[in-house]
Amino acid sequence: MAGRASNGESTIYKGADGRWHGYVSVGFTLGGTLDRRHVSSKNRSVVVAKVRELERKRDSGTVGETSTPTVAWWLEHWLTTIAPRRVRQRTLESYESAVRRHLIPGIGRHRLDRLRPEHLDQLYTALLDDGYSPASVLRHHRILSRALTVAVQRGHVPRNVAALVDPPAQRQSDLATALDLDEARAVLEAASTVRNSARWTVALALGLRQSEALALQWKDIDLLNNTLTVRRSIHRVRGGGLIYEEPKSKRSQRTLALPLPLVAELHRHKAVQLGEQMLAGSEWQDEDLVFAQANGRPIDKKTDYDDWTRLLQEAGVRHVRLHDGRHTAATLLLSENVHPRVVMELLGHSQMRTTMDIYSHVMPALAREAADRMGALLLTGKGIQTATRTATTELVESAQDEESPAQMGGAEGTRTPDPHTASVVRYQLRHSPLPTRSGVSEPLPTVQGRVIRPAQGSGRVRRPSVLGLAPRLEVVTHSAPGCGVLLVQRRPAVETAP
Repeated sequence: MAGRASNGESTIYKGADGRWHGYVSVGFTLGGTLDRRHVSSKNRSVVVAKVRELERKRDSGTVGETSTPTVAWWLEHWLTTIAPRRVRQRTLESYESAVRRHLIPGIGRHRLDRLRPEHLDQLYTALLDDGYSPASVLRHHRILSRALTVAVQRGHVPRNVAALVDPPAQRQSDLATALDLDEARAVLEAASTVRNSARWTVALALGLRQSEALALQWKDIDLLNNTLTVRRSIHRVRGGGLIYEEPKSKRSQRTLALPLPLVAELHRHKAVQLGEQMLAGSEWQDEDLVFAQANGRPIDKKTDYDDWTRLLQEAGVRHVRLHDGRHTAATLLLSENVHPRVVMELLGHSQMRTTMDIYSHVMPALAREAADRMGALLLTGKGIQTATRTATTELVESAQDEESPAQMGGAEGTRTPDPHTASVVRYQLRHSPLPTRSGVSEPLPTVQGRVIRPAQGSGRVRRPSVLGLAPRLEVVTHSAPGCGVLLVQRRPAVETAP
């Protein structure tokens, strides 16, 4: 008679009921007990085949669960065991709210392997009917999809049902409203009389996030080299109070150049804060914060927002969100033709697409410049001119009239993208060399000590003599290398032999 199987080995025997039984150890349960599977049949060969199949699945790591968990069980397990290792505390709190308030009550009763797309459709429709925005429902969908993705990776279900469902489309927010220039100046003027006035200059001039500005330390600001470095942010978490965290992305960790007026204001702010520290004495809690309470402790976001609301009222400016101060900085920069890539770096956006999507409505000047450059590059000679070249051409052609604006020093009524262009054109027309009696022209003019020579391929426009009393002149236009400015010079036309 065969001896008893050792612990962990598979067992096949005929029971008192006349059936053959097989037991296979496939591992351990989540509770730590031995997971031993049972199969039975009237025929021994069938039981042997089932035992061998279980052993093969055990060895390949594809053994399924004895009882498939419910959606509620899996979401709780993912939320308490898996997600905390992947996300930050504030993000985990938002996950808990979505899972326990809506996902588990809505679909938690279903078995995980029997969850269908129609169940998610019903859940999303119910949330929308309850007044939740499409953006909120989309966030619930993404949380559920992430939990089901892990379930698929671990072999609990064969597919991610959330991938088969189209969530509600997120509409562009209408709340991103920037202050115009006059409103921003009014806010800064009103801020000059309040405590921590530099806080609002930093918000409007640099576009820092609220959490970034409130976490600034003096060691992050170099007042000698006029730079500010964003290294961390401040947030409130449940049960932990205010905590400091590093920015989520490397793009958010950035160094910004400070405008000189802001440097002077930060110097004044530091002096005032030093006085507050002396008055507070032993009650001062030194955390090296740039913007702090009167005792040195960090400022709560809610308090900071209330200060912003009162500031808008004192300035007589319409109410906007505090985050719209960030939009104000970006909008003002883009309206001054600062390249979107530079704005992206200043704001700390992780993708260029984010900057372009949010601020596409302030790009007309850049679009005009792009059209002009394409016309000059690709369509030269086809009657297409840039705004700069158009202004210069009109200026030269108008010089045929003695009373034309060209002789008076400029192209009247013509606007150029660069104000410096018109001044250079006027200077060249006034001070270009005239022919001498000997017929030899004077030396070429110079700008800032450099001789201006015609570039290769310069266009030539001949100006006829007036009543034959003056030698013929030719006007040569060319662009100075690297500056994008058209220069104009006059010199005697070279007479060719008949």
